[in-house]
Amino acid sequence: MSADQLTSSNPADWPVAPGWQPLVDEFFAGAVGQRLLGFLQDRLDVGAVIFPPRPLRALELTPPEDVRVVILGQDPYHGRGQAEGLAFSVAPGVALPPSLRNIFKELERDLGARPPAFPDPGGSLVKWAKNGVLLLNTCLTVEEGQPASHSGRGWEVLTDAVIRHVATMGQPSVFMLWGSHAQSKRSLIDTSRHKVLMSNHPSPLSAMRPPVPFIGCGHFGEARAWRDAQRTAG
Repeated sequence: MSADQLTSSNPADWPVAPGWQPLVDEFFAGAVGQRLLGFLQDRLDVGAVIFPPRPLRALELTPPEDVRVVILGQDPYHGRGQAEGLAFSVAPGVALPPSLRNIFKELERDLGARPPAFPDPGGSLVKWAKNGVLLLNTCLTVEEGQPASHSGRGWEVLTDAVIRHVATMGQPSVFMLWGSHAQSKRSLIDTSRHKVLMSNHPSPLSAMRPPVPFIGCGHFGEARAWRDAQRTAG
């Protein structure tokens, strides 16, 4: 079995930062979490190839007390070797998916930031995650070649709880909601405390289209300016 795929349905094998542990434990102790784990084990038992190997990696690399920015994705990449447990991120050396290519394009247009060196780090956003950017997919596993194959199985209950925790317990943060799926989570966020930025999804199908094209949205510059203002006010 390849190291780039899920091998266990035991949450004890998926480390998270200590600040997330009570929330994660509560979820997996409940009925929805138990059903999800049973589903994952059933799929593993019949030989399904599931990505990523560590579904909770976003919660491992970005403790709740460190969250400064939240970027929401939908579900992991479904190609072998791509998903590394962080929204939009791919493992070093993997060809950049179109959405991530557009993210780097907008980052360069907005802030003049050069795309990262390829192959290392390439499209890996681990550095972002370690610097307070919570790269959270709303569904945390997927089967090879089958996008959204684990949607609606229970992950969304956990990730909604994560979003609520950041929105109610954490320090003021920037939420980047790209596309209708991410924007459906806006109701979980206290917009009086947090900066919410919305645009079309960075996918080539929508990145240049109205009503709010992703290319040219200026979210990275807005986020930086808002964070600077928060530090000054604090």
